[in-house]
Amino acid sequence: MHSAIYGALFFTVALLVTTAYFLMGGLPLLVLKHDTPLDARFVRGFFNVYYKAAMVTALGAAISYALWGRFGFAVGAAGLAGIALLLRQRLIPAMQFLDLQIQANDDDAIRRFRRIHGSALLVNLVQLIVVVWSTTQLSL
Repeated sequence: MHSAIYGALFFTVALLVTTAYFLMGGLPLLVLKHDTPLDARFVRGFFNVYYKAAMVTALGAAISYALWGRFGFAVGAAGLAGIALLLRQRLIPAMQFLDLQIQANDDDAIRRFRRIHGSALLVNLVQLIVVVWSTTQLSL
């Protein structure tokens, strides 16, 4: 058995834990009214940390799978890292922009911020489902 399998398994479990943890942590944050700058900053920071963790674990998984010779899984993991990078580049600045509008008591900004928050969690759920499903397809 090739030694890269250990890295692949480690990073796959780390990706599963990271994704599940942030999904479970992000859902209760939807209870927040998002009407104060502190709420918006906390949620934005929460997702910023998640996207960084998802990028690191997905890249680690991609490299490990490539070294193991499981190129389909490597491409899939690299895709997850790319999605995390793209979402971080798009959603974090959007949340920051809306945070400034929330400070001005803009109800529409609060609604849009909540929509971004919910959409980010939905993407997180889909990612978790894909990772769980793909691990069921992995034969050692």
